[in-house]
Amino acid sequence: MSHRRSTFLEVGVALAVTLHGGAAAAQACCAGSGLATPGRLGLHEIALVGAQARTAFVTGSYDPSGRHAPPPAGASELDLEQDVFGSVRVLEKAQLSLLVPFVETRRTSRGQQEFGGGLGDINAGARVDLTSAGQRRFVPGIALLAGLTLPTGRPADAKGLGALATGATGIGAFQVTGGAAVEQSWGAWLVSLSGYVAQRTSRTVGIPPAEIHEHLGAQWTALATVAYTTRTEVSVGISASYTFEGNATVNGDTLPGTARRLPLLTLAGALPLTDHVRLQGSIFDSPQVSGLGKNQPSTVGLLVTLVLSWT
Repeated sequence: MSHRRSTFLEVGVALAVTLHGGAAAAQACCAGSGLATPGRLGLHEIALVGAQARTAFVTGSYDPSGRHAPPPAGASELDLEQDVFGSVRVLEKAQLSLLVPFVETRRTSRGQQEFGGGLGDINAGARVDLTSAGQRRFVPGIALLAGLTLPTGRPADAKGLGALATGATGIGAFQVTGGAAVEQSWGAWLVSLSGYVAQRTSRTVGIPPAEIHEHLGAQWTALATVAYTTRTEVSVGISASYTFEGNATVNGDTLPGTARRLPLLTLAGALPLTDHVRLQGSIFDSPQVSGLGKNQPSTVGLLVTLVLSWT
């Protein structure tokens, strides 16, 4: 399930920057940055809660050599996810967030059809802003990011997942994430760059004396976003991310050919419904181009988010 949920930092842990610039710069940072991180508090917000629904169709997969191929004849996969999340400001430039996911999968293969799911891996995160975007012309906003994923979902080797393993909802290990973000605004435009690394704990699979000790490789993610915000705080933006992961190890031995790569392009928009309610949506796609991915499925899908905030 790592292709679906790698870390909460990608979907909602990023938090607001405190600004002291003009109105246009404040709109760009507060509204634009939330396109990629819907759990991020705005300049004037002290807390928020939200819900989002994600639908993704698997369009193929990248093999260990990076070659992309469509699904086999008669095979298909539909991934669904519903998240509830919240964020709260604990200091002027520090915020905490929590996300609880519910994951479902529908698969067909060789005449079989199966649907399953349940609670996914719960994610917690924090952000501390060291400097503020838009405050100084040549000094961007800089923030430190941290996250923790709990193995509350069921891993792919758990019992009772179904013949096609549609009941799998988690990676079966704790995940600790650290990273940094840099962003700057120019009038109504915002450019944001962030990078982070996630490390998972080892896990034991199987029953003694045949058990194995598995440890996934470190996972690195780079994310870039460009957004434009109107004076009515309607925002549109595009983002690109690339995730790459090292080879896994089993019983201390590295397994060649298990490294993972996955590109993702996203087009997003945000619409304020009231002063305290905003609607966000995005479409995303993993380019089906050989050489860009490795050992991961490619997907295309839609994400819709509704956020309620307090000032």
